[in-house]
Amino acid sequence: QVQLVESGGGLVQAGGSLRLSCAASGSTFSINVMGWYRQAPGNQRELVANIGSGGRTNYVDSVKGRFTISRDNAKNTVFLQMNSLKPEDTGRYYCNYRRPTGATIWSDYWGQGTQVTVSS
Repeated sequence: QVQLVESGGGLVQAGGSLRLSCAASGSTFSINVMGWYRQAPGNQRELVANIGSGGRTNYVDSVKGRFTISRDNAKNTVFLQMNSLKPEDTGRYYCNYRRPTGATIWSDYWGQGTQVTVSS
């Protein structure tokens, strides 16, 4: 099992910034993908951004140019710097850790989530 501990959510005004952090421990693996998903009330959980162990990043179009994902492999930690926040960024943000657990199998692990609320 992989345990994920998130921090950094909160309440911020539109145009403000927040930085989320997520530290992984337990059965981590050198090859992995770490990322952030978010879920607003009534909506499905969506990918915000992720980053592979080799540094390749992926962002949902709505956050490109505003959010930056990064990682510290030595500490198994992923960060999400969120700038120019908008009310539509409001939601619960979940850290995700994905690693191979078989020849063709990857497993997902989730944090408990941290709330981000952006007021207008």
